[in-house]
Amino acid sequence: MSRSRPIIAAQRMTKSYSLGPTAVHALRGVTFTIERGDFVAIVGASGSGKSTLMNIVGCLDVPTRGRYLLDGIDVRGLDDYQLAIVRNRKIGFIFQSFNLIPRTSALQNVELPLVYARVAAKERRQRSLEALELVGLSNRASHYPSELSGGQQQRVAVARALVTDPAIILADEPTGNLDTHSSAEILQVLCRLNVAGRTVVMITHERDVASAAKRLITLRDGQILDDQRSAPVTGLPPGFIPADLTRKAATA
Repeated sequence: MSRSRPIIAAQRMTKSYSLGPTAVHALRGVTFTIERGDFVAIVGASGSGKSTLMNIVGCLDVPTRGRYLLDGIDVRGLDDYQLAIVRNRKIGFIFQSFNLIPRTSALQNVELPLVYARVAAKERRQRSLEALELVGLSNRASHYPSELSGGQQQRVAVARALVTDPAIILADEPTGNLDTHSSAEILQVLCRLNVAGRTVVMITHERDVASAAKRLITLRDGQILDDQRSAPVTGLPPGFIPADLTRKAATA
């Protein structure tokens, strides 16, 4: 796979908001790149700027100054409609609260991004079943969210993120609503997907969760405080799953 162009390139990005007469500087000149096939965790305390950075990486917002390129696309000049197309085609979102539709089955939830993309029904179903198979839930395709555990619901959300074959998987606190056993299962799924070549970017405030990644970017006060790599882009994630979570799950 060619690595001549990073999948993500942030160049001196700033983001400012106005709160009445006060200017809030959420990001202050953030610069980094992420290569294809990497697994990166972005961590920081409340107010560090990680949520703002996630919104920009996910094309939910644009920087005030600087540039953000996703798979070579400079999002700065895109309007809301164009941003929505990029989000649908390039990014698979995994949210802390799962964001599943209660009245539709697991299969129908996974199909939803393909509905928006106007993919034919037969192909939608096939691709969605394959995505559920990848996360080990093909036998739960007809179940509704209320009939699934929290960990299973999050795995459906992972399948939904995968089904459009996105450039990156963007996971926002993916274990935040899960117990330690289910958290370990979700991280194992993300690690397997990364080993298979998927690019994963995970936002979290939990260091033990972040240790599943190959690279750790720490934010503080809107700036990158630290950027450390624990495994090569093409290598296995460190330990394949956080040791602390594995021990906690075993004793839960």
